[in-house]
This record gives sequence, structure tokens and C-alpha cells, in this order.
Amino acid sequence: MAHQINVERRSEAGKGASRRLRHDSKIPAIVYGGGLDPVMIQVDHETIWLAQQNEWFYSSILDLSLGGDVQKVLLRDMQRHPARPRVLHLDFQRVMADEAIRVSVPLHFINAATSPAGKVSGVVIMHELNEVEISCLPGNLPEHIVVDLGELKEGDVLHLSSIVLPAGVEVPALKLGPDYDVAVVVARQLRHAAEPEAAAAEAPAAEVPATKAKAPEKK
Repeated sequence: MAHQINVERRSEAGKGASRRLRHDSKIPAIVYGGGLDPVMIQVDHETIWLAQQNEWFYSSILDLSLGGDVQKVLLRDMQRHPARPRVLHLDFQRVMADEAIRVSVPLHFINAATSPAGKVSGVVIMHELNEVEISCLPGNLPEHIVVDLGELKEGDVLHLSSIVLPAGVEVPALKLGPDYDVAVVVARQLRHAAEPEAAAAEAPAAEVPATKAKAPEKK
């Protein structure tokens, strides 16, 4: 699904110009890469504020439309105000159809409740990762990766190498060796500690050493 964002070119740079843009509910931004010169742009704050509430804004190819000239880009950086609900600056990177890109995409977990582990009382299915960095051509980029937990059993650990990836997608970390094949999901039985009173009751009584009788004094 294509997601288009309309932008405008900006000619002024610097803190003062950026403050004036933000005062007018615009966000200063830049688009770079793809063998072309960087271009300073501006975008409506409300447009970005609505878009940034969706997963696709961070992990999908975006159609950046500058006066009808549409370029394929990825969001590479977003600066937020530390205290106010404001976006301060955006960085977009152009992508080329024949050049692989690296993007972190979210993991969507399904069938946890109906899995063998999900039906066992006291078993907690923990997500150790919620996103994964992948490498692929722009045309193969998925908005998310589905992780099916339907066969997960108590005690199972699902590793990165067990994820079923879409065609044309790979995980670069797995090329670095087995130490990078980290856990994605763990199905663990929670064991509750015994109540202090119960533990004290079950513990054997400590032996109290007998007091030595005092020897009679010699007369």
C-alpha cells in the first residue's frame, strides 16, 4: 500500500527559520541520498502527527510528493519536543529500486492464546523482541513480519532463525554467527515463591544448644 506525503521546498535554513516554520505549524525536514543532492523541505505538522501514530510511517516506503515530483523515501530520523506533543524535524532518505535497504520492521505475533503454551495455567509467553532489522530490495519490504506461535509449548524458546521471512528478505544479524541468533519469544512457567509464613513453618526447628552446667566451686 502506497503512503503519500505532500511536502514543499524551503529556501531558508537555520534556527530562526525553523522556529518560524514551527510557529506556522510546519515541520522543517530534509531529503537526501539516491545519488541526488539533499533538498530542504517542509511539511504540514498535522499530516505528520497523524502519520506518526501508525507503524507504516516508520517501516514502509513513503511516496514523498514535491509539487507532483514523487520520490520513494524512508524515514530515517524524527526529532520530537521533549515535553510537548510536537515533531521538530524529519530526515528522509531516498531509496533506489535496485539497491538493498536495511529497515527495522515490527513483529506481529499471532495464535498465542490457542497455542499449547497459551492453554497451560501459569505459563507466560514473553516477547523478547518486538521488531527486527531486515535487509531487502525496496520492492520486497514488508510493513511487518508475522510470527505464528500456534505450535509454541511450555518451555519453548523461539529464536530469530525460526522466524519465517517473506521472499527476498533476510536478517543481517544471523550472518554474524550463532551468538546473534537471539530469543524472540519465550514460554515460561512462573513459579511463585512460597509465602514467608509457610516457608518458616516448613523449615526444621533450629536446635538450641544446651547451657553448660556451672561446675561447683572447690572449697
